[in-house]
Amino acid sequence: MKIIKNAVLGVLVAASASLHADFTYTETTQITGGSMLGLMKMAGAFSRQARQAGDPIVSTVAIKGNRMAHINPTSTEIIDLDAETITTIDTLKKQYTVVTFEQMKQQIAAAAAKMKEQQQKTQATTPQEPSTTDVKFQIHVRNTEQAKEVSGLSTKESILTMNMDATDKSSGQTGSMAITNDMWLAPEIPGYDEVKEFYRKFAVKMGTVFSSAINPAMLAQYQGASKGMADMAEEMSKLKGTPVLQVMRMGMTTDGTPLPAASEAPLPPPPAGPVMPSAGDVAKQSASSAISSKLGGFGLGGFGKKKADPPPADPAPATATTQPTSSVLMETNTQMGNFSRTVNDASFAIPAGFKLVQLKGEN
Repeated sequence: MKIIKNAVLGVLVAASASLHADFTYTETTQITGGSMLGLMKMAGAFSRQARQAGDPIVSTVAIKGNRMAHINPTSTEIIDLDAETITTIDTLKKQYTVVTFEQMKQQIAAAAAKMKEQQQKTQATTPQEPSTTDVKFQIHVRNTEQAKEVSGLSTKESILTMNMDATDKSSGQTGSMAITNDMWLAPEIPGYDEVKEFYRKFAVKMGTVFSSAINPAMLAQYQGASKGMADMAEEMSKLKGTPVLQVMRMGMTTDGTPLPAASEAPLPPPPAGPVMPSAGDVAKQSASSAISSKLGGFGLGGFGKKKADPPPADPAPATATTQPTSSVLMETNTQMGNFSRTVNDASFAIPAGFKLVQLKGEN
């Protein structure tokens, strides 16, 4: 009788868990500011896609058992943990593709191998001077205790700032890439644990495949990289709750100061239509370009390396009023809402009449 009782109890627990495995919510994302938005507004005169760059994009995220679907007006992505597949549906072209986890691992491994091969060829033909760059990672979480209602939920504000400060020891030049994420967190959303658990199981399935996309040798040559990763883990542990609203800013600074959070220094509203850049915009772009060139884009390539010929001196150095110390390249706003335990099975189905398209390299 005890064995039967335990078996029945196990079935009931499993059934209860399955009843709570369904969860759905909407996610609205919009580019709300930054110099990149201004450039896209300008390009809007020639491109319909650029004109829509600042429009909000509403997506639905649905979880049913071991499947997750991300649905927006033009496409749907379905991750199936049991089948170990990712299906991408192109609503406009009425076609879809399917890639297995194993194929994805192979693609990432091949891309990493190709990158390594290219680096070896470059080093063989153009020997590089040892890096003289010191990199310092600044990662902080600040809980402001400010409160407001978002999507019908009571939230509190936490501000995450991340700076990667690079200093050339030989020249003394400095520059920073900066991210500030202004998050409004709800303490508990019934059902959202399903989202966290799904991503945990997905990470286990994929193993450490994504880490191979980051070249550890690139970070290893910069002092402070490993400590920065450890600091990030410690600071992220201070975040409590679900970020139902995030306003993220990405940009450059010349003095290592974090970009201000959206709640502390709102950006001016974007223009209604395409406009020519002002003198201030040009100055900001110049400052950003100067820092970016020293940082070598996002990989710090070239920063701290010995140059064959020094650049010519600027005949007219800019004054403090024309050389801003920071520039917001892009500001995005992401808000979650419409949380529900009801999931439509059609969210995981291939629409009738859609054609399967084989990926390149498949037989």
